[in-house]
Amino acid sequence: MNKLFELEFYLENIKLIGVLTILVGVGTWAMDIFDLVYICPFCRAQRTVILILGIFLTLPGTSHFILRYITSILGFYGLMVAGNQHFRGWVAIQRGEFSFGEQWYLNSWMLSFFAICIITAQVWIIFLNKNK
Repeated sequence: MNKLFELEFYLENIKLIGVLTILVGVGTWAMDIFDLVYICPFCRAQRTVILILGIFLTLPGTSHFILRYITSILGFYGLMVAGNQHFRGWVAIQRGEFSFGEQWYLNSWMLSFFAICIITAQVWIIFLNKNK
């Protein structure tokens, strides 16, 4: 359990983390394609960034500067989209219009926060990985 709080654990398991985030990206796209979730351009952008960064995590050369440059661009884009979507939730809270809804687990305010966390973790792991 203590290993979960150590950076080395995540750097040693970078490919596994990549596969898990690929599964998240593919799974959420499958839910979208089969109309299990509502059409959301914010969500589509976030899940695409998570999927591409997951693929990057499985590549052998995550320390290459070009991959890190592309990671920076995609990470910034994904975080901007997720941040904007999340902020819209805060605006709704301030107006007194916020509701988790029937399917609280599909609430875009909550899911955009998770996207922020996932994308940030992916970018950090790619940048902190020293393996060539």
